[in-house]
Amino acid sequence: MSEPTPDSPRPAAATPSTSYYERHVFFCLNERSNGEDSCANHRAQEGFERCKAQVKAAGLAGPGKVRVNKAGCLDRCAGGPVAVVYPEAVWYTYVDASDIDEIVESHLKNGQVVERLLTPAHLGR
Repeated sequence: MSEPTPDSPRPAAATPSTSYYERHVFFCLNERSNGEDSCANHRAQEGFERCKAQVKAAGLAGPGKVRVNKAGCLDRCAGGPVAVVYPEAVWYTYVDASDIDEIVESHLKNGQVVERLLTPAHLGR
């Protein structure tokens, strides 16, 4: 194999098809000790557990598929509870188990963003 030259093509960046996971979902589970509102105050743990169980039940979990992870503060508290799906960087605000089920079915299984659950772009901390 020859050495690369300055004009050799560079290796392609990771894409969903070459990434370890097709999608990675992070749920903010942060709880503020100073009394400020946080995702943990809005049943974020339940949303995380529901998503993880639904992804597993749908056969979507594992390498090349979907990974659901806990996260600390994602700095979008005003929209809480929040979860973000990468690589698309789609931010969701959810209320209950049916919202989580819709995210799993529509986005994680079928690649369709759930528009009604999108966190408004202007909402931060």
